[in-house]
Amino acid sequence: MQPQNPDRDGRDKKDTRGAQRPPKPCSPSRPLSPSNRPKDFEGFIPPHGGYEHLLCYQKALVVYDGTRYFCDRFLEKRDRTYDQMVQAARSGKQNILEGSEASGTSKETEIKLTNVARASQKELLEDYRDFMRNRHITEWEPQHRYAQRLRRLNRTPGANYQTFRKGIEHPDPAICANVLVGLIKVTCYLLDQLLRRQERDFLNEGGLRERMTHARLAQRFRQNRTPPIP
Repeated sequence: MQPQNPDRDGRDKKDTRGAQRPPKPCSPSRPLSPSNRPKDFEGFIPPHGGYEHLLCYQKALVVYDGTRYFCDRFLEKRDRTYDQMVQAARSGKQNILEGSEASGTSKETEIKLTNVARASQKELLEDYRDFMRNRHITEWEPQHRYAQRLRRLNRTPGANYQTFRKGIEHPDPAICANVLVGLIKVTCYLLDQLLRRQERDFLNEGGLRERMTHARLAQRFRQNRTPPIP
């Protein structure tokens, strides 16, 4: 005969009304940001980083790798444009990383670096257009069948360099340049979206000084409510 459950027959049943349940652990499926951090977060340095999950960073990485290939193939290494294009592509990638890592202590720095990344992409875009104009290469219109194919590839989940390799490494410089121009345009669009989100986060969350003041006032309030030790 199995023993009866005390909770079922009323014996040894304890009144648990008003008892607090332990909070469930927070296990996010993606890096935390100021907009989705846990509600019980009490510090003034919010979770930050996670740049590798940003779509604009993933595209900027493809642009950088593609630009290295393009310059090695179509430009002389002693040409000043070679270094300028590679450095602009690197800046467009690295400043996204630096801004993401700096966001924990300075929203202003994060926004500035994101804007630097966007400016570097724009500079690189102009270098590609100079290359195409000097060689009488036409930039694809949005309705061009290759441009439409590129848009479909850009919507591929987890798209990386391998996704665009056939176009970037095509023997025709017109196709190679146009593919990279299209990727830069997408990267700039994504950076514009990121800047707008960062602006909203700043308006909603404030800067470091505001968070420090709020955290200190909250700590002082908790200390004042703590009963003295007998």
